[in-house]
Amino acid sequence: MLAFAARTVVKPLGFLKPSSMMTVSSRFKTHQDSLPRLPVPPLQQTLDHYLKALQPIVSEEEWAQTKQLVEEFQTAGGVGERLQKGLERRARKMENWLSDWWLKTAYLQYRQPVVIYSSPGLVLPRQDFVDRQGQLRFAAKLIEGVLDFKARIDHETLPVEYLGGKPLCMNQYYQILSSCRVPGPKQDSVTSFSKTKKPPMHVTVVHNYQFFELDVYHSDGTPLTSDQIFMQLEKIWNSSLQTNKEPVGILTSNHRNSWAKAYSTLIKDKVNRESVHSIQKSIFTVCLDAPMPRVSEDVRRSQVAGQMLHGGGSELNSGNRWFDKTLQFIVAEDGSCGLVYEHAAAEGPPIVTLVDHVIEFTKKPELVRSPMVPLPMPKKLRFNITPEIKSDIEKAKQNLSIMIQDLDITMLMFHHFGKDFPKSEKLSPDSFIQMALQLAYYRIYGQACATYESASLRMFHLGRTDTIRSASMDSLTFVKAMDNPDVTAIRGEAFDRHLLGLKLQAIEDLVSMPDIFMDTSYAIAMHFNLSTSQVPAKTDCVMFFGPVVPDGYGVCYNPMEAHINFSVSAYNSCAETNAVRLAHYLEKALLDMRALLQSHPQAKL
Repeated sequence: MLAFAARTVVKPLGFLKPSSMMTVSSRFKTHQDSLPRLPVPPLQQTLDHYLKALQPIVSEEEWAQTKQLVEEFQTAGGVGERLQKGLERRARKMENWLSDWWLKTAYLQYRQPVVIYSSPGLVLPRQDFVDRQGQLRFAAKLIEGVLDFKARIDHETLPVEYLGGKPLCMNQYYQILSSCRVPGPKQDSVTSFSKTKKPPMHVTVVHNYQFFELDVYHSDGTPLTSDQIFMQLEKIWNSSLQTNKEPVGILTSNHRNSWAKAYSTLIKDKVNRESVHSIQKSIFTVCLDAPMPRVSEDVRRSQVAGQMLHGGGSELNSGNRWFDKTLQFIVAEDGSCGLVYEHAAAEGPPIVTLVDHVIEFTKKPELVRSPMVPLPMPKKLRFNITPEIKSDIEKAKQNLSIMIQDLDITMLMFHHFGKDFPKSEKLSPDSFIQMALQLAYYRIYGQACATYESASLRMFHLGRTDTIRSASMDSLTFVKAMDNPDVTAIRGEAFDRHLLGLKLQAIEDLVSMPDIFMDTSYAIAMHFNLSTSQVPAKTDCVMFFGPVVPDGYGVCYNPMEAHINFSVSAYNSCAETNAVRLAHYLEKALLDMRALLQSHPQAKL
């Protein structure tokens, strides 16, 4: 949405059975093995749900045509039944029939840039420092906090998460550190270094477009303290006072095919190959950003979101990134902080759990002053820039600039109420917000649209996501009635991934593509004008991502107790969409729905 240079042989994590990554006695493996396997839903149920979801978003003629195609598809002994049997066979053979397919189709084979199109960003509360000293102190404490969380992953002491009393798959936590996406000509891969013989002991630090390898563990395996990390960050800062002329990191923001081509040119050189390998292998990246131009507080929020998502362009901080790196923390001199992460390895919730831990950790006072032992100079990563690579960097700069100018992103801090209000009305806060989105969209466009809300499948072994479709005939009736004066997804029984599985099964079996997938209704159903995600956090932050279609919106929200943080994105190149307008209508919809409930105490949405 989402070929290796160095001599270390590491299999991409997507195609590596987790059991082969772990020691036999591991708690992680025991927990993972106890999780149920993702089911293949009954064919009839999926097709019924599919037809129902189409009703509010396609015309009656289109629906009648699709109904006929669905009936043909599910005839006894027909193509639907054959594909269903193939899928059930796959489910019996594999740990998760969907996970490899999903990783490839949603991320690794997706050729648009990861920047804006795939990688989510996150803005943290503004920190109260405004100078280099404060920036480096906070960055040091943040690094120490991530290492503290990493110790829980390494020792497998992370508490297992539950949803509705059922344990969740913890696999994504084991993929977010020491991993990196690697570009390939037709398909990328994700390489994980955490389980190699010599796991990485360093983080990558980027300052003024220059990359450094910072060892964060002593030779005896104990982590550096934040005081010691601070000293090392000062050394990095002082040895990179001038901005590097060639921001090599910008290459990672390009279209995946262009980047794959540039990548193979870049790593022909031994020095470059070693530098790239050091970045890929590092535990995570810390970007020490220059301050952004001063603007009003409202504009600033959206500007900081842009900085986290794309770096603000080649004149600002985009050269301070390696966008293929799974996890990049961003700490700017003006107190703006956040992160951007490459989506192939994980969804938002594990990232946010890590963030919550780190932010709590940064608030802890230092109890003991660390002994100031002499530490080696962090290693500067060198790049030999040939004219060909220079030309690749220039092209990537231009493409990124076009993408940034096209992105329309706004933050809405909704302060009238939070999840406390819907809960007081015995309503699900998430459902309440989703209905407000339906109402806002309908008031602008006079129609419903295909709406994607990600639902976790983590109660299944290696589960990722399925789709909650918030637009229904009931939601359409509700939004129409609002201005008239006179969910099954997380149980592994939603229809989106099942339909995808049937389609991919048809490709694998080399049968001709069934008509149900060539139908107009299918195209409309998969064109998500509203792509939404609830990513709740204890920290007062918000995640964001670009729209998934050119004429759509990306909406993410974090419902806090007494307020709700929203991000809304759209593309300027589409005349019909406008992020500020949707945010305005969303605010009004939430207030109108509260007024409705308060004036009709018996009414329940």
